[in-house]
Amino acid sequence: MRVVMFGYQTWGHRTLQALLDSEHEVALVVTHPKSDHAYERIWSDSVADLAEEHGIEVLIRERPDDEELLTRLKEVDPDVIVATNWRTWIPPKVFNLPKRGTLNVHDSLLPAYAGFSPLIWALINDEKEVGVTAHMMDDTLDAGDVVLQRAVPVGPRDTTADLFHKTLELFGPITVDGLAELASGRTEFTPQDRSRASFFHKRSEEDLRVDWTWTAEELDRLVRAQCAPYPSAYAFHRGRRLEIVEAEVSRENYGGTPGRIFYREGDGVAIVAGPEARRGRGRALLVKRVRTDEGVELGATEYFTHMGGYLTSRPQ
Repeated sequence: MRVVMFGYQTWGHRTLQALLDSEHEVALVVTHPKSDHAYERIWSDSVADLAEEHGIEVLIRERPDDEELLTRLKEVDPDVIVATNWRTWIPPKVFNLPKRGTLNVHDSLLPAYAGFSPLIWALINDEKEVGVTAHMMDDTLDAGDVVLQRAVPVGPRDTTADLFHKTLELFGPITVDGLAELASGRTEFTPQDRSRASFFHKRSEEDLRVDWTWTAEELDRLVRAQCAPYPSAYAFHRGRRLEIVEAEVSRENYGGTPGRIFYREGDGVAIVAGPEARRGRGRALLVKRVRTDEGVELGATEYFTHMGGYLTSRPQ
């Protein structure tokens, strides 16, 4: 089939490579300009560069809603559009243009985790599996009928980076296999159960802030979700920002006031956490590595030379 691809970052790069390696003809690529957004500098393999290396026309757009683009799409006359990690709304006059519609590839098990940063949110929320969905695009973002869906398990100590690499391997195959379903003439696919739908916003600075009333288990997942190369979760110590680079759940129960720098356990320092901390029936967050506001990374036992005091959510 004759394909136009809308894609961005490493997800789009991997999808385009799969299309180039397939029997399909890639007639045009539309991608976003480079961005300084913290999350868009990560996994930023260039779709434009890959397309140009293969002599494919590239159009750069923030939003695909101008008449020049629409005219060019009509001239190219694709059988199908493939969209992967496209960051803005694609209007119906574009996604309905191809004979076989638009196949969107999204890195969650829709209908859950539509929208942005699905792997990070899924890890924070203790999902047991994540995955990729190929679905037909319609008027509601990430809500069209499911063509194919594939899942991978979340390991007990996985980080978002681990989940990125696991799910990235699914993008090329599910795209090519999804196109095979369309090429076969199939038009009826599985509607999403909207009662199970959830839609998430982009992660921002505020979402990295540690709330010590969260349980230690929840904070452990937050730290693993905000792993390198993503911005780290952070708190404040003596009024200065302190990033938590590595942590886990303590072996012992620790009670008191959330945020208290309490006790050395092994190679970490136990920070009291949780809404029931005063009862002493829950674990602490065992902080193992931190990074100062000057960018110096240290082991927690090296940084916290004395016990006592607090890590706070805001400077005090």
